[in-house]
Formats: sequence, structure tokens, C-alpha cells
Amino acid sequence: MASAKNRLAGEDAIAAGRGLDGLNLFVANIQTGFGPFISVYLTTKGWTQTGIGLALSLGTIAAMASQIPAGALVDAIPSKALVALLSILAFTASALLFALWPTPLWVYAAEVLHGFSSCTLGPAIAAMSLAVVGSGLLGPRLGRNARFASIGNGVAAALMGLCGYYVSPQAVFFLTAAMTLPAVASLVPLRRLPDPARMTDPCGTGRPARPRTPLRRLLTNRALLIFAGCAMLFTLGNAALLPLAGNTLTKEAGRLASLLIAGCIIVPQLVVAVISPAVGEFAEQRGRRLVLFIGLCTLPLRGLLFAVMANPAALVLIQALDGIAAACLGILVPLVVSDIAGNTGRYNLSLGFVGLAIGVGATISTSLGGRVADAFGAPVAFASLGAVGLMAALLALWAMPETGGHRPQNALPGDGASEARRSSLHWDRKT
Repeated sequence: MASAKNRLAGEDAIAAGRGLDGLNLFVANIQTGFGPFISVYLTTKGWTQTGIGLALSLGTIAAMASQIPAGALVDAIPSKALVALLSILAFTASALLFALWPTPLWVYAAEVLHGFSSCTLGPAIAAMSLAVVGSGLLGPRLGRNARFASIGNGVAAALMGLCGYYVSPQAVFFLTAAMTLPAVASLVPLRRLPDPARMTDPCGTGRPARPRTPLRRLLTNRALLIFAGCAMLFTLGNAALLPLAGNTLTKEAGRLASLLIAGCIIVPQLVVAVISPAVGEFAEQRGRRLVLFIGLCTLPLRGLLFAVMANPAALVLIQALDGIAAACLGILVPLVVSDIAGNTGRYNLSLGFVGLAIGVGATISTSLGGRVADAFGAPVAFASLGAVGLMAALLALWAMPETGGHRPQNALPGDGASEARRSSLHWDRKT
């Protein structure tokens, strides 16, 4: 029987679940402020496109370089709520640096700080989710996380757009800093969560946690490597699609292009908010591999539709497929990594490894898509990016093992996933 000290009381479990809801909502609010609003704001301050591009590139490079070290750091710190708090405070500092000192030195520092903190906050939220519900119920919990994050993105985009229009572009970053306060408040019911890797009974089975799995064994795990490859190929094909579609919309729609591009961003967020909980449940009931294949298949379909259709309204509707992919991949990344490394003491480092693969794909994608579009035209670029997505789907179909179920294939010893599915003695399902 599960040890009582590793179980949350019913009210505490519900409070922790609500804390995760609020944290995902407000963190998404914050992250929206570090999106396209940076380019708009720095342009008003006289920055050149080259300077803006350099600043954004520094942030991307910092995030990529930080993925694995940040994951290792999160693994090493027992209190994931403390990691989340420090990450959120770093976002506050970054937003204020943008708002108060928009000079190259401080903007570059803000980008690097934000890049590193993003790499610690994501794994911390995933680890707290695992601690609240355990491996057996992680899929539905991640679906709920995705729903609140999607709602947060949509609400924040609207608020910050209005703030930038009616007040000033600078005010967007003061608003971003202010939004960190409710995110910090959301951590209160999460502050005493145990570290999943250090719990005596991490999955409610009464068994002690095992020592950390050797790093070499983890990073040569077949399932983890194939999953990272699928994620990299997907992002390689996906990241450039919307920017290229934006160029097409600008040529076809003229003054309406900005509204249509906003629609291309909002439509996927609505889809994610609606379907994410169902996707999480489906991944638990039918397995991760099928959900992964469905999510990856949306990319070649989008690429084909973008290549053959130029109607602006149709392009916006096609973006609904991106919402399906975002829901599937957003849930599966922490879920599959939990299956493989959930109780190895290397969960967050493994998330960083997959995050690095995603970052590499995104970095190559935009330059590759732009080169192909310049040389052969946008339809060929769309088709080429879709072909990369097809490669990702075929890799998942032919090589990716099923990591869910009663005994995950290629899971490392001590992952705790099979035990979680053989036992219902974990924290309250109401979370």
C-alpha cells in the first residue's frame, strides 16, 4: 500500500491541480510578451532589422545551449516550485530590462536571461505535473496544462495588442512584468510538492526510488533517440510554414494581411484549447505512438494544402491542422519522456535533450524554407517542408516503439510507468 507521506490529502491535491492550471495560464501570458512584440517595440526605438535579428538570434542560441544544462539543473534541485519561482522572476527582470533600457547590452542580456529561464521553467512544470498525478494520469494532466496555456496565449495576445495600440509598445513589457505576479501566486499550493525522482513511493506502489540512471545509458536509449528525431524533423518542416504563409497572405490580401495572420495564430490556439484534454486521455487509452503519428501527419497535409491553395481565408482555416499537431506534440513530449525516464533521476535532462533536438530543427527550418522559396517559389517550399514532415511521420510509424501501456518498451529501469499503471493507489484523480 502506498506510503501516506507521499500522498496529498484530497483538498491539497485539488489545490495543487488548480495551482498548475493557474501557473500554465499565467506563464503563457508572460511568454506572449516575448514574442512578436519585441520586434515591434525595438523598431519604435530605432533598431535596424539586423540588430533585431541579432537580438532574437541570441535568445534562440541561449535557449538551445541551455536545454540540457537547464534540465540537469532542474533534476538537481529538489523543489521544482523554487525552480519555477526563480524562472518567473527572471522573466520579470527580462521584461523590465526591455522596458527600461532598450539598448543593445541590456536587450541582449534580457534575451539570454529569458532563453535560459524558459529552459528551466518548462521542465519544472512538467516535473510538478508528474508529482501531482503520477505517471498513470500524466496524459490527461498534460492535456489540461495545454488547454490553460492556450487560453493564456490567446488572452495575452489580445491584451498586449490593445495595450500596445492604446498606450505604447513599451507598456507591453510593463504589462508582461505585472503578469508574473499571479504566476508567482499560483505556486503557493505547489510549494511542498515532493521531487518525483526522490520520493520513496513515486508512483504509489510503496517501492523505493532507484538511483539515477547513468547518463550514457539514457542518451543512447533507442526510444528517446527516435522520439527526438521525430520531433526534430517535425519542427524542421513546421517552423517555416507560417512565415512563408505570411508572405503569401501579404501578397494576396494586401491590407487585410495583418488580420489574417492574427487569425493564423488564433485558430490553432482555439483548437489546442478545445482538444488537448481529449488528446491526453486518448494517449493514455490508445497509446502514445498512434497520437504521435496523427500529430505528425498533419504537417505533410498542411504543406500540400498550402502549396495548392492561395485563397487567404483557406490558408487561415488550414492552420487548424497546426492546432492538432500542437496539441499532440505538446502533450507527448513530456509524456513520452516520462515513460522513458520518469523515475531515473534524469527526467528534466531528458526533456532538455528533446528540446535541443526541437530547437535545432526550428533553427534550420526558417533559413531552409526561405532559400527554397527564393529559388523555386513558395509552392515548392511548402511541398518540400511537407515532405520533411512526411519523413517524421514515417519514422514514427516504422521505428518508434510504444512507450505507454503496462510495460513500456525501451523504458529504462526505475521509470515507474508500468508500476503506475498497475496501481491506482496514487494521489487524488480529481487533480
